[in-house]
Amino acid sequence: MMPTSAEMKAVMTKYASLVSAGDAEAVVALYADNATIEDPVGSPAQSGREAIAKFYQGACASGVKINVLSGPYGSFGNSAAMVAEVLVEVPGLGPSRIELVEVMEFDAQGKISAMRAYWGQEDMKPV
Repeated sequence: MMPTSAEMKAVMTKYASLVSAGDAEAVVALYADNATIEDPVGSPAQSGREAIAKFYQGACASGVKINVLSGPYGSFGNSAAMVAEVLVEVPGLGPSRIELVEVMEFDAQGKISAMRAYWGQEDMKPV
């Protein structure tokens, strides 16, 4: 049985809070073992628990903060989306803001099976 829209939205909200708190281990626990991350979409996908852990350890170590601007929005399927801003220190650019859309797919256990972040270079702006 697939997770409900409310359950998917709750995971996305928890995800944003945990990333902002710098708790990489708890973020990784939200993912299925064989999950993928494509951040940004078009970049090489990170696949599997080890790659996902490395991705979030790096992100959390850099002090990334995620603020949900709109949503999360559920679906009648196994996906949910939200509009967010990511605040991060970008080497050579300094404190930056990236406005993006994150789409997550979920498995039957309510774990994230795929995360895709839609943003491009023009969406990264100095703060």
